[in-house]
Amino acid sequence: MENNKRVDEANQIAIERIQNSTPILVDVKPAINVIPGMKKNLLLCAGPPIRWSQMCEPVKAAILGAIVYEELADDLREAEQIVKREEVTFSSTHNHNAVAPMAGVISASMPVFVVKNETYGNVAYSNLNEGVGQTKTLRFGANNEKVINRLKWMREKLGPALKIIVNESKGINLKEVIAAAIRRGDECHNRNKAATDMFFQKATIVLLRSAFKREEILPVLEFILANPHFFLNMSMAASKATMNAAHGVEYSTVVTAMSTNGVQFGVRISGLGDDWFTAPAPNQDEGKLFKGFVSQDANPVFGDSYISEPAGIGAFAMAASPAIAEFVGGTPEYGLEITRQMGKITLAKHNTFRMPCLNYEGTPVGIDFRKVLQTNIMPVINTGLAHRKAGIGQIGAGIARAPKLCFEKAKVAFERKYK
Repeated sequence: MENNKRVDEANQIAIERIQNSTPILVDVKPAINVIPGMKKNLLLCAGPPIRWSQMCEPVKAAILGAIVYEELADDLREAEQIVKREEVTFSSTHNHNAVAPMAGVISASMPVFVVKNETYGNVAYSNLNEGVGQTKTLRFGANNEKVINRLKWMREKLGPALKIIVNESKGINLKEVIAAAIRRGDECHNRNKAATDMFFQKATIVLLRSAFKREEILPVLEFILANPHFFLNMSMAASKATMNAAHGVEYSTVVTAMSTNGVQFGVRISGLGDDWFTAPAPNQDEGKLFKGFVSQDANPVFGDSYISEPAGIGAFAMAASPAIAEFVGGTPEYGLEITRQMGKITLAKHNTFRMPCLNYEGTPVGIDFRKVLQTNIMPVINTGLAHRKAGIGQIGAGIARAPKLCFEKAKVAFERKYK
């Protein structure tokens, strides 16, 4: 009984920290200049830690591309030899307060969004979004010359322009942008169109007033405008900064991270430190494949973007986004049902992220692993689907559910620690 009281009190603290967090985009800088522990030969990979020999093909390809991009190797063949000689090291993005989508890799010179939780002072980071899923991108395991050249342009041109936008704006309140975007039909995981449009408007005004020349401004604005997912990486960093504030509360059963490397899916629990509780990465549960592909083509889900759902957006906000419900193969009613289900495994309604179609009810937030096991309702994640072979890219979209085994392992660890 005493333990139950302690858990309830701890969970109240964790929920208050989630609700009160205010993530602000404060800068854009090279990863090596801001991410704790970043080194020239260190590569941060999405998901729980994993060895090279265990990685799925798109993640391996992204790593090789990043090595060439960093000019640690002249070509992909040499990059693979560098990996085999262990001249580069790998770490989970989450070990460095960072996040990256899909087969996401962050390397030293990549520009990253710097997001500060104004309420609690902690900071999180994310790389920049390269383009829509059908574009050949590093995050989907493409690593050809065009992909590398785009990353170099992002470092040399896009990053400095974004830095000016953020600095001239004196920071951008991402919580406000996400809240407004949800009212306009985004759920800020698989659909970021409204949020990207709002950022584009601000970017246009700032750049036109800046010392940038027209020929420098136009490619930056065209790049953002052509990519309705551009805001995703900002949203991810905002969610990471928010959930980190709720992490480390003794006795709390709140899920503070969900992530996958394409082989293992892992969750972290606030009261259980930085341990990952893992299970095999799930495949698509329901969804829609692009023409010409079958379900066997899809890699198990991967990436850090599933930090969205613990923060109360993504699939938990699907009721607010009929368009994304359709994109993943469902209906508006289907989106409503997903949000209602998630309300059964969470501890609160978000005080800022409100859904018009539910009379501005807050999105479900604060996944409690006990409720997951009691109800047998697994957290839903909505996701892009990547081909299991490197470089083919996105082949569809759908939803998946976090594996039950993760929460069963967390329960055992929790009972052992707090017996």
